Amino acid sequence: MKNGTVGTVYVVSAASGAGKTSLLRALIAEDSGLAVSVSHTTRDPRPAEQDGVDYHFVDDPTFVRLIEQEAFVEHAHVFDRRYGTSWAAIQTELEQGRDVLLEIDWQGARQVRERLLNVVSIFILPPSLAALEERLRARNQDSDTVIARRMAAAVAEMRHCTEYDHLVFNDDFAEAMQDLQAIVRARRLGLRRQLAAQADTISALLEQPSSG
Repeated sequence: MKNGTVGTVYVVSAASGAGKTSLLRALIAEDSGLAVSVSHTTRDPRPAEQDGVDYHFVDDPTFVRLIEQEAFVEHAHVFDRRYGTSWAAIQTELEQGRDVLLEIDWQGARQVRERLLNVVSIFILPPSLAALEERLRARNQDSDTVIARRMAAAVAEMRHCTEYDHLVFNDDFAEAMQDLQAIVRARRLGLRRQLAAQADTISALLEQPSSG
């Protein structure tokens, strides 16, 4: 199924610890025309996470039932948990005139590119592996064994970065934010988007002047 909506779906991926979630929260805080699609997951909520805000938290049988109902535009297994983006979550935002940000991994990104039009894909990278490990350890949530597992998974994820349209390095947060904003602004200035958004103005500019 292909979506011909003028609005853009931005697929954003990154290795765990690259700062993707913080960047996207800051991005939508400054741009009312952007919204993050709330994904479904079978993992347990982390401290301070809210159902329906950070994720739709569901059990495994519910998630499988949603797969069978073809409710997801993409879904994947990550760290023994399921994650998925529903068609409804995307369409709701697009119908309200907003562009949609999808925080998904490379597996989901491939599925979205196959099923939707108007997709722009962005991969966020850390400045180095050492910086990535430091960020993961700063969370104080995982053992050394889990950290090692996450680092291996991060490298595996980053090997898919060349499949994306844009690469953003999150070394300096403010600069990475500016890079993301530049990608969004450039997309909105594209011909197709401008023809739709400025149809009356363009039509008036192209009218044949009346002879006086």
